[in-house]
Amino acid sequence: MRRHSLDSAAIASAGYDADTAVLELEFSSGELYRYFAVPPSVYHGLRAAESAGRFFRERIREVYPSEHVR
Repeated sequence: MRRHSLDSAAIASAGYDADTAVLELEFSSGELYRYFAVPPSVYHGLRAAESAGRFFRERIREVYPSEHVR
Protein backbone atom coordinates (compact mmCIF):
# COMPACT_ATOMS: atom_id res chain seq x y z
CA MET A 1 0.00 0.00 0.00
CA ARG A 2 1.36 3.41 -0.91
CA ARG A 3 1.57 5.75 2.07
CA HIS A 4 1.76 9.54 2.05
CA SER A 5 3.84 11.55 4.50
CA LEU A 6 1.93 13.65 7.01
CA ASP A 7 3.06 16.90 8.57
CA SER A 8 2.62 15.50 12.07
CA ALA A 9 4.79 14.88 15.10
CA ALA A 10 2.88 11.68 15.89
CA ILE A 11 2.11 10.11 12.50
CA ALA A 12 4.82 9.72 9.87
CA SER A 13 2.64 8.44 7.02
CA ALA A 14 -0.82 7.21 6.10
CA GLY A 15 -2.08 4.97 3.33
CA TYR A 16 -5.55 3.84 2.35
CA ASP A 17 -6.93 0.99 0.25
CA ALA A 18 -10.42 1.92 -0.88
CA ASP A 19 -11.17 -1.64 -2.11
CA THR A 20 -10.70 -3.12 1.36
CA ALA A 21 -11.37 0.02 3.46
CA VAL A 22 -8.03 -0.47 5.26
CA LEU A 23 -6.16 2.51 6.67
CA GLU A 24 -2.48 1.99 7.36
CA LEU A 25 -0.68 4.35 9.72
CA GLU A 26 3.03 4.50 10.40
CA PHE A 27 3.76 6.37 13.59
CA SER A 28 6.86 8.45 14.25
CA SER A 29 8.01 5.69 16.63
CA GLY A 30 8.23 3.33 13.64
CA GLU A 31 5.21 1.29 14.69
CA LEU A 32 2.78 0.34 11.92
CA TYR A 33 -0.94 -0.26 12.44
CA ARG A 34 -3.80 -1.20 10.13
CA TYR A 35 -7.34 -0.04 10.83
CA PHE A 36 -10.28 -1.85 9.26
CA ALA A 37 -13.68 -0.77 7.87
CA VAL A 38 -12.54 2.85 7.63
CA PRO A 39 -14.63 5.00 5.27
CA PRO A 40 -12.79 7.03 2.63
CA SER A 41 -14.06 10.24 4.25
CA VAL A 42 -12.10 9.45 7.43
CA TYR A 43 -8.86 8.94 5.48
CA HIS A 44 -9.38 12.20 3.59
CA GLY A 45 -10.25 13.95 6.86
CA LEU A 46 -7.02 12.70 8.42
CA ARG A 47 -4.94 13.98 5.51
CA ALA A 48 -6.67 17.37 5.61
CA ALA A 49 -6.69 17.77 9.39
CA GLU A 50 -4.86 20.65 11.03
CA SER A 51 -3.61 18.14 13.60
CA ALA A 52 -3.39 14.56 12.33
CA GLY A 53 -2.57 13.32 15.84
CA ARG A 54 -5.69 14.88 17.34
CA PHE A 55 -7.84 13.64 14.44
CA PHE A 56 -6.46 10.14 15.00
CA ARG A 57 -7.16 10.22 18.75
CA GLU A 58 -10.69 11.58 18.33
CA ARG A 59 -11.90 9.83 15.16
CA ILE A 60 -9.88 6.64 14.59
CA ARG A 61 -8.02 5.11 17.55
CA GLU A 62 -10.94 3.73 19.59
CA VAL A 63 -13.44 3.62 16.73
CA TYR A 64 -12.08 1.08 14.22
CA PRO A 65 -10.70 -2.42 14.78
CA SER A 66 -6.93 -2.50 14.38
CA GLU A 67 -3.93 -4.75 13.95
CA HIS A 68 -0.40 -4.00 15.13
CA VAL A 69 1.85 -4.90 12.19
CA ARG A 70 5.25 -3.88 13.59
